[in-house]
Amino acid sequence: MQRVLITGAAGNIGGVLRAGLGGVYPALRLSDIKPLGAARAGEELVQADLRDLAEVEAVMAGVDAVVHLGGVSVEDAWAPIHEVNIIGCYHVFEAARRQGVKRVVFASSNHVIGYHRRSGRIDDTAMFRPDSRYGLSKLFGEGLGRLYADKHGIACVALRIGSFQPKPKDLRMLSTWISHRDMVRLVRRALEAEGVHFEIVYGVSANDRNWWDNPGAARIGYAPQDNAEDHAEEILSQMAPEDEPEIERTFHGGPFCAMEFSGDPSKIA
Repeated sequence: MQRVLITGAAGNIGGVLRAGLGGVYPALRLSDIKPLGAARAGEELVQADLRDLAEVEAVMAGVDAVVHLGGVSVEDAWAPIHEVNIIGCYHVFEAARRQGVKRVVFASSNHVIGYHRRSGRIDDTAMFRPDSRYGLSKLFGEGLGRLYADKHGIACVALRIGSFQPKPKDLRMLSTWISHRDMVRLVRRALEAEGVHFEIVYGVSANDRNWWDNPGAARIGYAPQDNAEDHAEEILSQMAPEDEPEIERTFHGGPFCAMEFSGDPSKIA
């Protein structure tokens, strides 16, 4: 890898990767619609709007791999989700194809499988059950990754990211947390692993309470080091399991499942 592009580099994960990958590759190209500050050694800063295919194709020129973080990162109305997470995501994969990029690391989300019940463990083969418009958009991105891997030979690793925080903040995050250090480890392995065609990997630390079997992690060589259990005593002193609202504590997606919910949870098998 000579030049790695990070879209959405001004965001929370982008900022951590900017620091953690600095100096790892000869050139780190950072792109966002927002300002990125001053360039550091080895950085190339380019503003681009994911909604504009020409801008995305220009920022992709000369890149070996792209870490695609850019987009709406929470639940939102359909219009912004559609414009940035659907159309913009298509632009990233299509621009990568046109510019001969070899690999896309796609920031997907655990909200792709949010309506699975917490009472059962799942893995990367579980049926998709998005819990939001946001989760649905990430499912679309995974589908694009599979299409462009099969049709155009672009290696793709889709990272179903859990809860990216400096430390876990609530009971759910004791299962879903991924630390800053483990995120850097995960993205490096997603970029550098050999023999990748298409992989789905849960972006989660080595949490004792993890709900997700993660065979894709072993296939790309990702070995997380941090554990949310180190923070369990503090969290459990502030919140009991029954304190979580019913919908949130029933399903993997937690609060995203509860947003706008008007169904019958007993009918969600």
